[in-house]
Amino acid sequence: MQTITAYIGAAIAEIAGCFAFWAWLKLDKSIWWLAPGMASLALFAFLLTFVDSIAAGRAYAAYGGVYIAASLTWLWVVEGIRPDRWDVSGVIICLVGVTVIIAGPR
Repeated sequence: MQTITAYIGAAIAEIAGCFAFWAWLKLDKSIWWLAPGMASLALFAFLLTFVDSIAAGRAYAAYGGVYIAASLTWLWVVEGIRPDRWDVSGVIICLVGVTVIIAGPR
């Protein structure tokens, strides 16, 4: 449960932090958007340390699928663009990969 919570929190923090930079550069928002963006990205890195894994690379690889799912959720909820069937299919494939990486016998 701690790993799932860490991944969800990290995804929200990373996407919010990256969006702050996107907003500054692409949406002409104030440079002040970068301060909370950088704090959010630092929080993202910190939260990944709570993933139950002996290898950072494995934790980051599994996180990639969670990030993809969270990004498409952001697309829908924040940007108002509904993911299409290809987006949903891709997310399912990625989450199956995450499950294999996390739950595989070692």
